Amino acid sequence: MELRHLRYFKAVAENGGFARAARLLNVSQSAISEQIGDLEFELGVTLFDRTNRRVRLTEHGEQFLEDALSVLASAEKAVANIKKALRGEIGTLTVGFFVGGTGTFFPAIIKEFRNRFPDVQVSLAEMAPGMQHRALQSGAIDIGFTRPVQPSDATTLRSEYFLTEPMYAVLLKNHPLAKKRTLLIRELADERFVLNERKYSPAAFDKVITLCGEAGFSPRIGATATVGSGVIALVEAGEGVAVLPQGSKVLISDELVFIPLGDRTAYIDLVIAWAPEHESPILQAFLELARKRRKASAIASL
Repeated sequence: MELRHLRYFKAVAENGGFARAARLLNVSQSAISEQIGDLEFELGVTLFDRTNRRVRLTEHGEQFLEDALSVLASAEKAVANIKKALRGEIGTLTVGFFVGGTGTFFPAIIKEFRNRFPDVQVSLAEMAPGMQHRALQSGAIDIGFTRPVQPSDATTLRSEYFLTEPMYAVLLKNHPLAKKRTLLIRELADERFVLNERKYSPAAFDKVITLCGEAGFSPRIGATATVGSGVIALVEAGEGVAVLPQGSKVLISDELVFIPLGDRTAYIDLVIAWAPEHESPILQAFLELARKRRKASAIASL
């Protein structure tokens, strides 16, 4: 039994005759009669009462029609789902992100993607940039909003620039420099620094070290933390000062101040990264939406 048999059977049943079904399907009446005959032989029952001018379903035919329609509907759904999958409209997508690196754009992108592709199951995974890079390589996540990919990962990951964030000094409110409107990194040369641990945020760690080096000193590292919220907590506990990107403002408490750095190179990029070997139509659809959002934001800021 093939789907063709069921389609011919359905056409005859719904149109009340072989001739009408033949015209509808654009095949010869004899071909339909032959296929229905083969189907009845295989099932061992008569599906149609052919004694009247109008062909009618037998009792067995009525029962078989219900199941045949269900099978045909499932087949059509399977074909439609494959076409959706090829267009990136069905399946799963896991997006990596980190708090302090999402801004207002991230929830907007996720919401719009879900509205456009309701049949795609979107999962969000919060993890530090360094962890995202390993998760992308293993396939644990499909795409990530993260910091620039390290040279050691450049052969296995692809990334695109998304936006640039200025860097800020994070100080206790009672710090002698807390009332300044801007700071230069060299003004923090005598301070202890709280940094993101390099294993988890290599780009952020390296940026602070580079800024200090350009100002002619090496920072005294008082403590490190795996995520931005940990860095903030350590600064609030009096373990030192920190230098963090603008997005980390969402983590700041009332006990701290966030002062922009005036150094020419005091900025860090946010990128979208993915593993080429795990690319899919769904991933491409998400990328296209993110690119449009980025372009629209750039135009709006002009």
